[in-house]
Amino acid sequence: MTDAAKVLSDLLGTDVTISEHLSGGDVAEVIAIDTPRGPRVAKSSALPGVEARMLQAIAAAGCPAAQVVATSDKWLVMDRLPQGFPTKAGWAEAGHAISDLHATVGPHFGWKEDFAIGPAPQPAIVSDDWPAFWAEHRLLAWPETLPADIAQRLERLAARLPDLLPRQPRAGLLHGDLWHGNLVFDGGFKGLIDPACYYGDAEVDLAALTTFSMPPAEFFAAYGPCPEGWEQRRPIYRLWIAILHLRLFGESYRGMVERCLQAAGA
Repeated sequence: MTDAAKVLSDLLGTDVTISEHLSGGDVAEVIAIDTPRGPRVAKSSALPGVEARMLQAIAAAGCPAAQVVATSDKWLVMDRLPQGFPTKAGWAEAGHAISDLHATVGPHFGWKEDFAIGPAPQPAIVSDDWPAFWAEHRLLAWPETLPADIAQRLERLAARLPDLLPRQPRAGLLHGDLWHGNLVFDGGFKGLIDPACYYGDAEVDLAALTTFSMPPAEFFAAYGPCPEGWEQRRPIYRLWIAILHLRLFGESYRGMVERCLQAAGA
């Protein structure tokens, strides 16, 4: 029995067999495990309890999410969602579910617990000023880790955000890292994984979801109409995904950051 299998067996109180390593290992170790109670997924995390509470908040909002089985100081164990390919009907299910997620409104922008995506911290912050939150805690979250010219352009854009973003949009519950790989389909929509939740403008999740590829029309028809002008705001919100990838995965994402900056007029 491997060290991880033994630790997880002790955590779950039952025999555990590691069946395979799953995608997601760039920022965390993710393994599929078999147990007498069914297949599970175990994910190493610096803050597994926080991620568990995020998944539970998503489910409480009426949006399917991986169900939490157990946590330790290192591991988050979840039910393993069946995974395949999406159908158009599955995308419509996802649209309805994410609309329900965003309809859950918080008292402030931000989140009350520290979190991180890999080495990129998301400290506990709450704010009533959305442009200030997006400037200080997303675009300028860690300028010292970015190329100097990129950081300078982000700083100039951040100064203009009060004129570019709504000051107090509805503070909807966001997944926070809603790229396609964090939506699980098996024909139909099975749920969300790998959250980085906080309360904010729902357009953040929509921008992330359209960064690498575009969901089909069925998703948007089910989600409902997007606010006027969201296409103009989208590159500002996509910048978070772009600079996050630049920090996590390096220079190959610089072009993506520069394209978002250019589209945002920076």
